Amino acid sequence: MGIHSVAVVGQGYVGLPLSMKIASAGFIVYGIDTNKELITNLKSGVSNIADVDSKEVLEAISKGAYIPSSSYDVLSKVDAIIICVPTPLDEHKIPDLTILDKAIESTCEYLNSNILLIIESTVAPGTVRTHILPKILSLTEFAEDQIRLCFSPERVDPSNLSWNISNTPKLVSALTNRDLEKALDFYSKFVKTLIRCESVEIAETAKLLENSFRLINISFINELSMFCEKLGIDINAVISAASTKPYGFMPFYPSIGVGGHCIPVDPVYLAEKARSINAPMQTIDLSLKINDQMPEYYLRRIESNLGDVKNKRLIIIGVAYKPNVADTRETPVEDLINKLRLKGAKVFWHDNLVNYWKGEASTPLSNMFDLAIIATPHDYLNLSELGNVPILNTRSSI
Repeated sequence: MGIHSVAVVGQGYVGLPLSMKIASAGFIVYGIDTNKELITNLKSGVSNIADVDSKEVLEAISKGAYIPSSSYDVLSKVDAIIICVPTPLDEHKIPDLTILDKAIESTCEYLNSNILLIIESTVAPGTVRTHILPKILSLTEFAEDQIRLCFSPERVDPSNLSWNISNTPKLVSALTNRDLEKALDFYSKFVKTLIRCESVEIAETAKLLENSFRLINISFINELSMFCEKLGIDINAVISAASTKPYGFMPFYPSIGVGGHCIPVDPVYLAEKARSINAPMQTIDLSLKINDQMPEYYLRRIESNLGDVKNKRLIIIGVAYKPNVADTRETPVEDLINKLRLKGAKVFWHDNLVNYWKGEASTPLSNMFDLAIIATPHDYLNLSELGNVPILNTRSSI
């Protein structure tokens, strides 16, 4: 029995682009999200994701290929369900599977032994086999061999013009070879390169390795940036020189710290799992600590430039977590702004991609500030609008 209709649970940064890609491959896609305002917008053809044009949503709806819904009832019509909801950290920086668990619970009401259930949300090693599978068994009357459970972690890089869902190699795993083959056949309809993983644990761990690798290297380059600043060396020139080596090196660049939905979060899932089996990963713990300290480091740099920052007018340029996106999730800029305001500084921010954030609007660039701090350098920026305002660039050591 083939797959003709698919439900994608979660219509955010992962789920909506995935829904559009599946719809374009000839499937009927039900896009499910419990955010009713989001679904209302999607039904009107309004995309909430920069990488998905509203025209694409409208076209898919008009063809009957994409049907947004806030109700799980539509699961009774599908052959496969893909869950790609957030798996964030809680207020104590501990992995939080609450949203994923709720999605699983809602899905279980409609599961049957023919539906392929694919998890794309990032989880710790062992989660699919020892957490999700038992949960499904407890909520249904199925025998274990009737549950068709797969894991294929998302690989999404917002605003990346070179790599997308179709040409980014995709890891695919399942609890049984039968379901692995079916998942591979499904994904082959819209992804060029598929990587067959021998177990779900390999796929789970590989996903966490990808972003832990990035965290560790960004942490190291941030430390090296501080070292170069002390010596008066241009860190970017150092990176450029090192990058001429054609093997064994990959460039990473300094910043105010890591942000977004992956790098500050995914390594914690790996580190927590490591602690639970008494195999702690000190490298990850140290890297997280270093990057958490970067806003404090730049606070000291600002005070070194200005002295007492009380009543000084400062503008932070770029509040998104990376250049050329409007995504502010886990942005380290928030911590810097909070620290500066606690010191009495009058802090404004400029980011015309974000526009509104934390109840505030983007402030235009002008010469009316005591210092400008470049946190996220979007391509559109015209720094000449600052006039003679001194600039502290967090992307460079001097």
